[in-house]
Amino acid sequence: MSKKIVAGHGSGGKLMNDMIEKVIRARFGRDILQLDDAAVLPTGGADIAFTTDTFTITPIFFPGGDIGTLAVNGTVNDLAVMGSRPLYISCALILEEGLELGDLERILDSMKSEADRAGVKIVTGDTKVVPAGKADRIFINTSGIGVFDAKVSRGDIVPGDKIIVNGTIGDHGMAIMALRNNLSFSRGLQSDCAHLNHMIGAVTGRFPESVKFMRDPTRGGVASVLNEIVQGKPFSARLFEDALPVRDEVKGVCSILGIDALYAANEGKALFIVRAEDAEPIVRILKETPEGKEAAIIGDINKEFPGRAYVETTIGGRRILPLLTEEQLPRIC
Repeated sequence: MSKKIVAGHGSGGKLMNDMIEKVIRARFGRDILQLDDAAVLPTGGADIAFTTDTFTITPIFFPGGDIGTLAVNGTVNDLAVMGSRPLYISCALILEEGLELGDLERILDSMKSEADRAGVKIVTGDTKVVPAGKADRIFINTSGIGVFDAKVSRGDIVPGDKIIVNGTIGDHGMAIMALRNNLSFSRGLQSDCAHLNHMIGAVTGRFPESVKFMRDPTRGGVASVLNEIVQGKPFSARLFEDALPVRDEVKGVCSILGIDALYAANEGKALFIVRAEDAEPIVRILKETPEGKEAAIIGDINKEFPGRAYVETTIGGRRILPLLTEEQLPRIC
C-alpha cells in the first residue's frame, strides 16, 4: 500500500478497500466498524440505521443538482438500502473564505427542498470557515438516522438470484465529467441524483423476504459493488451486456474519455439482488415509481468464475470486471 494518500484512496476501489481494512478498521476494531452503507445499532429494543458521508464534488453546481441535493440524497439512500426508513439528517459545512453567500443560500435551499421531498428532517449541524485556498468553496458532511419499521430479510445470496438496477447506469459520473471537459454534444445529459427511499419502500413493503441485498452504486459504480459482493465467495456475478441500460450520451462521453460506464458513479440508482422467482414482479413495482421507470434485470448470480464479477458480451464472450486500483473519476461526490 502507498505510504502517502493518493486520489485512488477515495475511489471505492482496491486502494480504498485496503486502507479501510489495514489502516482504519485495524485501529477502530474490525468487530465494531461496520462496512455496509450504514451501521445497524441496537437501541434498547429497536434497531436504528446510522450513516455518515462527506461531499466534496467539483463543480458544486451541475446539471440535475448541486452539492446540497447530493448530500441529502446520498445520506437518505445509504439508509434506505439498509431497509430502514430515513428520519433525521445532520448538516456540517466547511466553507472556504470567499464563497458567495448567494451560492450558500442556493445550496441550503436545495437541501431543504430535497429533504422535504424525501420526508426527512435536517435537525443539527456545524459550520467552519477555512482561509481562501484551503478548500474548494464548500464541503458538506451529513449523517443520518433511520428506523426499521419491519425487518427486511437479507438472506444468503445463492446461484440463480437475479441482479436488478432501477435505471440507466453512469449518468452522474458522466454528467460531471462532460461538464468538466466542456463536451457540448452531451448537453442533454444530467446527473441522476435522487432520493430512493420511497421507491425502495415500495419494493420491500411487498417483498420483504425476497430482497437479499441492496446497495447504491456511487463511487466505483456497479462493477465495484458487484466485486464487493462476490469477493471471497463461492459464486460470481454475471451481467448481460445487452441488458445494461446505458444512455447514448453516457456511452459517447465514456468513449471519448476512455471510461467504462460500469465503473462510473450513480447517485440515483440502487442495485438489488433478489430471488429469481420474484425478479419480474419487483421490476414491475419499480417501473411504477418515478425513479424506477427504466428498471431492468441486468444479470444473475452463478458459479462460473467464483469470486469474480464479469460481463457476458453480446457475442457470447466473457469480460472480467476487476476491482480498480486507481481513481477513474476524482471528486464526483
